[in-house]
Amino acid sequence: MNQIEQHLSVLMTSTSFPEHSNDWKGLFILRMLEGLCARPQLQMHTWCPPGPLPEHANCALQAGDARWLKDLNSKGGIAQLLRKKPFEGFIASLSLLKRLNRAFKSRSTNVYHVNWLQCALALPSNSRPAVICVLGTDMELLKLPLVNRALRNRIANRKTVICPNSDWMVEPLRTAFGDIAKVECVPFGIDDRWYEVKRSPDRDREKWLCVSRITKGKIGDLFDWGSNIFNDGKRELHLVGPLQDEDISIPEWVNFHGPATPELLAEKWFPEVTGLISLSRHSEGRPQVMLEAMAAGLPIIASRLPAHEDLISKNSVGRICDNQSMLIEALEFFGDPVNNKNTQLQSRELTKERFGNWDDCARRFIDVYTTLVGDQ
Repeated sequence: MNQIEQHLSVLMTSTSFPEHSNDWKGLFILRMLEGLCARPQLQMHTWCPPGPLPEHANCALQAGDARWLKDLNSKGGIAQLLRKKPFEGFIASLSLLKRLNRAFKSRSTNVYHVNWLQCALALPSNSRPAVICVLGTDMELLKLPLVNRALRNRIANRKTVICPNSDWMVEPLRTAFGDIAKVECVPFGIDDRWYEVKRSPDRDREKWLCVSRITKGKIGDLFDWGSNIFNDGKRELHLVGPLQDEDISIPEWVNFHGPATPELLAEKWFPEVTGLISLSRHSEGRPQVMLEAMAAGLPIIASRLPAHEDLISKNSVGRICDNQSMLIEALEFFGDPVNNKNTQLQSRELTKERFGNWDDCARRFIDVYTTLVGDQ
């Protein structure tokens, strides 16, 4: 092990983080951080909303940051503010970049690890290497020329690896930044608990599960297409997640349960349902709940989005649906116990090989860190 591998100091930033152990917001950031903090060669500094930091993580929040971030998350975050209250969202965006820039300047670390592409706008004018994680919602930024120009300015004079968490994002990012940065997909990991789920779906009455924030974009065509499918006495649709759009009316035939903890999903819902369904029209990166469902062996039925197509192979772990007829066909196929069992075996094997757990994810990021520092 060389000197670079023996010790690296990393400042990780994120605007999303679970407030407590049962919180769903930003849970994947916590899991990523736990995997990295378990590596003895890393010293992790974190700038993120207050929450259950791992034992070896050093908090990098400064005066007023914790209260400001908590208030921001209570309002739904920057993206929701920009949609509902554009002026307030714009002011919050400027404040976020100012606070992030202050945090970057305050720590003498080897590498910046920035979650969300837009947060890289706060990188200071130095040459310190940066790893920038890109999620699905970030891809909308590529349509904004001024933002692209500002991002290029922030990374042009430093060693940078842009890390989308899904393969479909690689080429658009290379087109935008490939001349000044390396673009490499770094898949997230999956908790071991999902691989250990023991499934026993109800054969008398199929239960299909949708786990999602409830907005018009995330629900997509589910209520329209499902109205004549899930109220026939044969199948049930169970909806789990926070209601974030008060204009949405949840039909009576939908079994709505509100938010659920990962423990409840792993111990109750994933064992007993026939499969997972998402007909989202929202910009997605690689939905973590789909990875977890695949690790548990659930078939996936999903809308035609790049993120879904990248993850699902027809007649293998799931089906992509363009209309109600395709949805019915997929439900009938995976409702067959033999097809469902075969899918479970294939799905778990594929998921372990392709994604592994959060320790595997940490190893992937360490490879990126050491390459960056070694190239200096």
